[in-house]
Amino acid sequence: MPSFNIGLTGINAASKDLEVTGHNISNSSTAGFKGSRAEFADVFALSYTGVSRLATGSGVSLADVSQQFNQGDLEFTDNNLDLALNGRGFFIVEREGIREYTRAGQFLADKDGFIVNSAGQRLQGYGTEGGNILGDIRLTTGDAEPQATTGIEALMNLSAAAPSIPPEGDPGDVVFDPDDPETYNESTSLTVYDSLGAEHTLSLFFQRNPPPADKSWDVFATFDGEEIEFDNSTLSFNTDGTLAVAGGVEGGRSLTLPFGDDLLPNGALIGDENNDITIDFSETSQFGNRFSVSRLNQDGFAPGQLIDVDVDNDGTVFARFTNGVNRVLGNVALANFDNPQGLQPVGGTNWVETTASGEPLLGRPGDSGFGLVQGGAFENSNVNIAEQLVNLITAQRNFQANAQVISTADTITQTIINLR
Repeated sequence: MPSFNIGLTGINAASKDLEVTGHNISNSSTAGFKGSRAEFADVFALSYTGVSRLATGSGVSLADVSQQFNQGDLEFTDNNLDLALNGRGFFIVEREGIREYTRAGQFLADKDGFIVNSAGQRLQGYGTEGGNILGDIRLTTGDAEPQATTGIEALMNLSAAAPSIPPEGDPGDVVFDPDDPETYNESTSLTVYDSLGAEHTLSLFFQRNPPPADKSWDVFATFDGEEIEFDNSTLSFNTDGTLAVAGGVEGGRSLTLPFGDDLLPNGALIGDENNDITIDFSETSQFGNRFSVSRLNQDGFAPGQLIDVDVDNDGTVFARFTNGVNRVLGNVALANFDNPQGLQPVGGTNWVETTASGEPLLGRPGDSGFGLVQGGAFENSNVNIAEQLVNLITAQRNFQANAQVISTADTITQTIINLR
């Protein structure tokens, strides 16, 4: 009787449904796991003359096990190398030339500094030199080398209400003395660094000229208490309070402190290759309010030890050092596919491309068609346990119902056999 075969197809289908549901439930806590759904199709018996309008069908078959790539919840951790993808895309991992794709972002650094997963597969990304060549992302393990100060940005206001030195009408000449506050109006200091990373104190002093040059200020400087001799050290301002002339250059915006060719006592150099430090005064003003320093930034730094490694939302991997320096180490690469459901699962929450998925489309987090990366987090399984338990009950009922079809068909068969 056809009922036996029909019931058997139903049992087989229910068994597959149970397998898929059980697999989902067992991986409900697996990072980056994507649940699947069993999809079925009815079966009709065909003949050379076509399907009869009276055909009752031949049961059911498994049409597909469809992977569900909807977003899983993010779980935050204390490991900055844990990476979660929020949106479309896959991380690219590689080992011994075999490339696979994953949403499981539980990464760490191995003994050689490579970012790897628990299987030892290395996370792929782009290097700091630019371009689109994929390679292993490797973390630096060394210290950050020092950098001598070569430039300073100064944003300040020199008060238009400040008295001139010498006072107006005084024919005398005032000689600058850093130890005598009567010889200058204002001063400020900052720490700069030599080529070995040693700290030094650079102090700037400002002396307002008497009329008719009262819109100009002479600038003096000391380095570790020793005065620096330099020419064209005047700042001149327009009537609207903006800088007009710096260093004797009309439209100039900076002054240069020359340090000559002499080495510092520790054998280090200060400044650029010419032993100069350039101070940018382009945002300095002369308004009526009091003297103020809003910004006084310099570009040097001391040696630094590695603190940690962070990953930005755009996939930029950078090292943080104790001296405040952030060094870019690379950029995480992502892959996407025209048909992600065509990917072939290979275990370990990884997939490989197939002809059904199409070739990978490579990009960076935040690019069109790609999600963003969240450092210090990973994506949980997207399996909904409540939904899967309902599916489990449904599959069990289907199995029992199809078993009942076979049992009923068997009873009918026995009845026919027993007819006399």
